[in-house]
This record gives sequence, C-alpha cells and structure tokens, in this order.
Amino acid sequence: MEPWKVINSQDSGPYAVRTPLGWIINGPLRDPNGACSEMEKQQQVTVNRVSLETIEELTRQQYNHDFPERNCDDKLEMSHEDNLFMEKVTSSLSSINGHYCMKLPVKHESVTMPCNKKLAEQRAVNLKRKFQRNPLFHDEYKTFISNMLEMGYAVQVPNQQLNRPDGRIWYIPHHGVYHPRKKKLRVVFDCAASFQGTSLNDILLQGPDLANSLIGVLTRFRQGPIAMTADIQAMYHQVKVANEDTDLLRFLWWPEGDFTRTLEEFKMIVHPFGATSSPSCAMFALRRTAEDNQSKSSSETVETVLNNFYVDDCLKAVDTTAKAIVMVEELTALCATGGFHLTKWASNSRELLATIPEEERAKEFKDLDLSNDTLPKERTLGVQWCTESDAFTFTINVKTRPMTRRGLLSVMCKNKLGWDEEIPEEFARKWKKWLDELDLLSSFNINRCIKPPEFKSVITAKLHHFSDASELGYGTVTYLSLKNEEGKFHSAFIIGKARVAPIKQTTIPRMELAAAVVAVKMDKMLRKEMQLDLQDSQFWTDSTTVLSYISSETHRFKTFVANRVAIIRDNTKPSQWRYVNTSLNPADCASRGLTAEDFMKNEKWINGPAFLQSLEESWPEGHESKPVDQDDVELKKKLKVNLTLTTSAPCPINQLIEYYSSWYKLKKAIAWMLRLKEILLQLSQQRQLIQKTTSMIRSRG
Repeated sequence: MEPWKVINSQDSGPYAVRTPLGWIINGPLRDPNGACSEMEKQQQVTVNRVSLETIEELTRQQYNHDFPERNCDDKLEMSHEDNLFMEKVTSSLSSINGHYCMKLPVKHESVTMPCNKKLAEQRAVNLKRKFQRNPLFHDEYKTFISNMLEMGYAVQVPNQQLNRPDGRIWYIPHHGVYHPRKKKLRVVFDCAASFQGTSLNDILLQGPDLANSLIGVLTRFRQGPIAMTADIQAMYHQVKVANEDTDLLRFLWWPEGDFTRTLEEFKMIVHPFGATSSPSCAMFALRRTAEDNQSKSSSETVETVLNNFYVDDCLKAVDTTAKAIVMVEELTALCATGGFHLTKWASNSRELLATIPEEERAKEFKDLDLSNDTLPKERTLGVQWCTESDAFTFTINVKTRPMTRRGLLSVMCKNKLGWDEEIPEEFARKWKKWLDELDLLSSFNINRCIKPPEFKSVITAKLHHFSDASELGYGTVTYLSLKNEEGKFHSAFIIGKARVAPIKQTTIPRMELAAAVVAVKMDKMLRKEMQLDLQDSQFWTDSTTVLSYISSETHRFKTFVANRVAIIRDNTKPSQWRYVNTSLNPADCASRGLTAEDFMKNEKWINGPAFLQSLEESWPEGHESKPVDQDDVELKKKLKVNLTLTTSAPCPINQLIEYYSSWYKLKKAIAWMLRLKEILLQLSQQRQLIQKTTSMIRSRG
C-alpha cells in the first residue's frame, strides 16, 4: 500500500492515492442538494474503490479463452448456488402480457440493504458535470433514458411508495458507455457499486452459464449453404422483475432529462444490463420459451432456439431457400411467445431477404436493391462475414504502439524486460516486419459453408486431426471429410490451433505428444458441438515415437508421458492413429510458423492434403508401429537389487543376555560393568595428569 502518487482533495471531496495495486479513491461524500433527512444526517458516508492492474491475469484468461477445448476435460456440474438459482427462478416464474416474469434471485430472502441514496446522488452530481461539459453526451444519454421509459422498461416511483420500511430499497448508480466500434451510447447500471461493504451484485445469485459455446454456434453456422443471422431486441429488458423486488432496482434521474431540476426516483421493472444475474435470467427465459412451445413448433425450430443462439445473437444455416423462409417465420413466432422480438436479419440469400420487411433487416441491408446491389459485409460474433461471397474475411487495423513490452504486451515476456523498457533492435526489426506483413491478411478468406453448393446429400462424414511439434511450438489442424451419395469427396477446414513452445525447454517427443493431446481434446469438443453423425475420427502425426507410445501395452512411462498417453487412450483407440509424412502434414505450418506472405501462398493449411478427398485405400501407407526402445529416456527404469549373503560373527550383546538366567542378574552385572568403566576412566585421567606433570618438571630441570 506504499503511495506512489497522491491527488489531493478539493472542497473537502475525495482524494486519490496510487499504489502498486492501482488507484485508490476514498473520502467523504457530500450532499449535492444541501438537505437530507435526520436519519441520513447521522450516517457517515464514505466511498472506497480500488482499481487493480492485472494485465498478466487478463492475458492469461484471454489465452485460456482461445483454447475452449480445455473445457471438455471435465463436465461442469452446477454448484449449490447454481441449483438454488434455478429453484428460485423456476418457482417464481410467471407470464405478464406475453413476457416472462421472475423474482430477483437473491441469496437470502430476508436481506435488508443500507440506505445508499447519498452514493447515487454523488454519482449523479458527477454525471451532471459531464453533461455540462459535453452537451452531445447529455442529449444521447437523455434519449436513451427516455426510450427506456417509453418502452416501459422503467417507471417513476409514485410518491406514496417512496418509503419502504423493510429495508429492501437500493439505488443503482449509472453511467454511459460508448460501443468501441459502433460509437453508440449505452447506459449501464453499476450494480457492483459498493456502499457500507455491500452492493446489489453481492446479494444476487449469478446463476449457471446457460449460453451455448461461441465455437459451437459458429461451427454449426457453417453446415448449410443458406445462412441467416438475427438479433433479439433488448434481450435483458424482455424479462420482467416481480413487483416486490423492483425497489431494489431504483435509480435517480432528472425529469425529462433536465438536470437543472430536482432529481427524482425511478425504478427498473425489467432485469437491468449490469446485474450479475441478468444474463442467466434472460437465457433461462429464452430456453424456457422453446421448451414451453415444443408442441406448437417444429422440432428443428425448437432446437434452433436451444442450440443456435449465442446470448441474443441467432446464427442458423439450412439447405434450401424455401426451408430458410419457413425457418424465419417459425423462429420469429416462437420467440415472440416469450416476448422476444427477432430483428436485424441478414442473409446471403437475396430471395430470403426479399421476404423480410426492410425495417426488420440489419442496418446495412435496409436500403439495398436486391436485384443489383452487392450484398454487404456483416459482423457476426466478432467474425467478418461477406454475404456476397459467403466467406469469412478479415479486416486488419494495426494501431501504432511504442516499442516497449507494454506495447508488445506479452511477446517479449521471455526476455524479462520492464514494461516500459525499449526492446533490443533485433526484436524491434522483427516486430516491425511482422506488423508490415499483417496487411496481406486483409485479402485472406475462408468459405463459410463446409460443403460446396453443388454437393448433394452427405452419406458419411469424418474428422481428420493432424498434429505436429518443433522446437518453436506445436499445433493441430482439423478437417471434415465428406462423401456424398454419388461417391464424391470434399474436405473442409474446420479449426486450427497453435501454441508456442514452453519457456522451459523440453524434448521434441514430449512436444509431439502434447500436440497429440490437443488433437484429442479438439476431437472431443468438435464431436459434441457439430451435432453431426460422424464416423470414428482419424488422427495423423509424423512422429513414430508418439505412435509407439500410444500403441504400447506393457511399458511404464514417466509421469509426463504416462498422463498424456492415458488421455489419448481413454478417448481414442490405437487403430485411429496413423503416420503421415512431414511434407504432407499441414500441422507443420502451425508448429514451425509462417510469415503472412508465405501463409497466403500456402494452400495446404486451408485445403488440407489431397488424399482426404479419396478412398482410404489411397491414403499414405502407415508405418508399422515400432516397439518402444528399451533405452528411451521416458521409460521408468527397473530397479536392480543385488543381494549378498554374508556370515557375521556372533553379537556380544546377545551373548551377554543369554549368559545370565534372570533379568535381575543381568542388570546387576551391567551395573558392575558400568562402575568398572567409570573407575578405569578415572584411573586413565589420573595417569595422564601424572605423566603431564612429570614431563613439565623434567623440562624445567
């Protein structure tokens, strides 16, 4: 907590201190109107907020997020609080005017909250200052709140209901946040704002994660030639809050947004954006909409709501335009039964777009001449989708950053440089060259659909996983091989993963084995997410050592190898693993790396090896599995024990014990021996003293 920097208070306001943990703001809160009740006068109001600098932790979380296959290792069961959440929302669920309504999932029904009105008033004063400095911000903020009131998401608290004696009142501060890309203002309710050691989020159950996985939704989005996307309008606000809990969602606002007037009290009557429970409540209501209407809708429409939504975004692909038109109608009707309005439709099919009213299309599709205009690009779950070419593309926007570790983030962490220390010239050149080549990726694209338009009904499908490693890194790449009723084959790139080698050096066989484990985890994840009828997967590696480890039945390996072989054997059979020559292994691109220029020229990574589009008889001949070398460093060595039999002399102590006929005689004999030992030691010491004295007399004489 050593202070690095202090910003002093002004007019008895709060002060700020910067420490190694971040900025700490604390101090008294003033009454903006100069008047308060007797109860409020007696309260000592302070604010204390700590902002932590956790760049390394955020980076670690980002890397973990980039490898979702790790989540397939264990099935995440619901915690006690998750089960409690489900019980509360299920038991309190009702329907009001076509919308689901549920109580706030509080941890304890008897909860009471301290009066935090002064905190909300102080935040309103800060907001007013921003309005005075930025009139445009004020206009956009006022419009947002006005729309909320007009749509019925919030209401003003009647005067007769301002006071509530049971302590279930909480005032939520709010602030405006601009979308970084759309530059659109959203008012966020700060449900994490703390007062006297508590906040609204502290008393709410977060609930289980009911959202589908991002990679699963995107993968299923690639399974049909006719694709469509849509968005639920204000999803959280379509789920109402039970009337007895709405006072926990109060906020302060000026009538008609006129900040020269006195603040008045309003309250949300729907689940607000910012409450920790809102995502789970909204997803529960959406899934309940599908489940409650199973008898009124087709099974595919119900499954679409359950499996093809990522929070409020719907991504769906089907085989024909006629089927797509029906799907849009049924999805819209099904979601409407739960109060959810699907809008912002986009598609790669002009025929489908023509059936959707302009006001319900995505912004870029509203004024299109569907006969002549080129279909625009659509951003879908963070991916650029060119609807005209039906391909995923990339937009490269390299921002200028200083040549420091902070600018390069974790790229230079291995060299243990300081955050703001300039990197060596050698690395600076490499970094600049890498940035300059990134623009080449703007022309890179990959087909959205995993099968070509003319490809007929699929009769077999199989995943092929390739893995490889080098001293630089290791990685995997997966392709889906399809065979249609005419006997034709097609292979499609599904996903690729690359990881850099650990800072602590390890052997190539170990890294090859680590890559094989990633391939197994990818297979486990994809087989679950693709929801296709798949044959047993095929795994390819150019490491004969890995193949010998996997096929070994009797050898005992050291812990690193043993654990990874166990993962592989638990999820695959040795017969699923085959050898592929390095020159044919596309995972070699991931393990050794490619410059952007080389990547654009390399077709092996996206298209995969040619033999995937042929019968198994045409595949490369695999090497026969060789037994593990007995001198392999990963084998546990058998312990050699040499036994030598020797004849020892009789033990004197045993002879002494056996000599005497009773315990008493033995003790008496030992006592005399100890006494004799003591006498002999005394005589020896006296003899040494006499000899020393005699020697001194002689030396003087």
